[in-house]
Amino acid sequence: MDKNLVEMKNISKAFFGVQALDNVSFELSSGEVHALVGENGAGKSTLMKILTGIYQKDSGEVFVDGHKQKLNSVRESMQAGISMIHQELNLVNHLTVAQNIFIGKESEYSSPFYLNDNKINQKAKEICSEIGIDIDPKILVSELTVAKQQMVEIAKALSTDSKIIIMDEPTASLTNEEIKDLFTVIKRLRKQNKGIIYISHKLEELFQIADRVSVMRDGVMVDSFPIDQANEDMIIQKMVGREIKIKPPIFDESQFGDTALAVTNLTSGNLVRDITFSIRYGEIVGFAGLVGAGRSETMKVIFGADQKDSGEIKVNGQVVKINNPYDAVNNGVAYLSEDRKTEGVITTLPIYENISLPKLKDFLDLGFLLNEKKEIKNAEKMIEMLDVRTPSPSQLLQYLSGGNQQKVVVAKWLSSGAKILIFDEPTRGIDVGAKDQIYDLVQELAKDGNAIIVISSEMQEIMRLCNRVLVMAEGRITGELDSKDISQEKIMSLAVNRAN
Repeated sequence: MDKNLVEMKNISKAFFGVQALDNVSFELSSGEVHALVGENGAGKSTLMKILTGIYQKDSGEVFVDGHKQKLNSVRESMQAGISMIHQELNLVNHLTVAQNIFIGKESEYSSPFYLNDNKINQKAKEICSEIGIDIDPKILVSELTVAKQQMVEIAKALSTDSKIIIMDEPTASLTNEEIKDLFTVIKRLRKQNKGIIYISHKLEELFQIADRVSVMRDGVMVDSFPIDQANEDMIIQKMVGREIKIKPPIFDESQFGDTALAVTNLTSGNLVRDITFSIRYGEIVGFAGLVGAGRSETMKVIFGADQKDSGEIKVNGQVVKINNPYDAVNNGVAYLSEDRKTEGVITTLPIYENISLPKLKDFLDLGFLLNEKKEIKNAEKMIEMLDVRTPSPSQLLQYLSGGNQQKVVVAKWLSSGAKILIFDEPTRGIDVGAKDQIYDLVQELAKDGNAIIVISSEMQEIMRLCNRVLVMAEGRITGELDSKDISQEKIMSLAVNRAN
């Protein structure tokens, strides 16, 4: 590590009177992977949006390569050598790899009448080769895995001669092997004296890839230290300001109610094959398995988002026909998608409107006039019940942290009267402290008599929450474990078994 590529000094930023950043300073050296961590709402994203020109600071100074920068726009930031790879990738699916890499820079590789595809294909191949990425530049981005698409984003950043690359939750959707490949690329970038700002909630990763860690909390930079002087518990305590203790689940089966949901021989395509299970009110049943096992697909069929080929679904002992999500909601079934921003909420709407969405008819006067006061009153009740941190029910959802957005999704479905709640990756993209709150919330919902299904790729999460676990592989259930038998080894053994 040599000179400072980035110096952010005494940065402050407020939104609508709420202080998002308070006198924050941050540095990045060349050839360094600097991890930036903190709970959702700690200020990490705001700080990075100032560095990338999306937001403008209220006060403070930013230096890049020793030169003071205003960074009043994304273009100015890119010209200063800064690129950001967002968790939601910004690629155009119907264009090729090369076309995506050079999007916005076509004039450099074209005549007045046409784009020289041969030229950009060759240049894309050279950039990918520099960091050991093996991707055909002529293939459509839509045909790539998420991991490969992420590599295209890195190549895209290098095509602008970026010296500073910000990676936001880069491993959120990657398998273990894909994570290893990503880390290999990051290490190559470090050798080329690039500076990497690495944002992640997966703390165990930091010890594999980071040189330094900076911790933010409540808009303030709490501490910054070399990774070899840290451990996971120390980082967590600095992030949340308190010790997080794992509380194992305690279940009293005598408190479980009648069967809420029973599924028999459910089949849909190749990823939902002859699924049979049931869940009682008060239970938390986990679905574990590797990526592509068919867990989410099974739940989407139950929710009516996808169609079944055959099989039977019973709610409260009665056979029901669920052909679409509207049917599911009317039968008290809710699905909280793993893709919260695309399928769970509308971030550009206020909180109270999001909560009202599943059953708008409950908020109509005379059958057609939407009663906003009734919506807000209902939202206030749900906000208090679920401890959603917001100044007002009228706050736009996009300004809430990930954990609070997830609580709004729960509020939305509880408000609809749902008693069978399917949580698909409930803590994806949520920090350690907020995870603890979501776990407590799920357990309280079960104690209140709701039937809870939890899909999670984090085995510790399954073990923490569930009284039973069903494990899937290749679209089938390969085994069931109750609370006293649940272990990572047993789950993994069933997850890698091919279904008979």
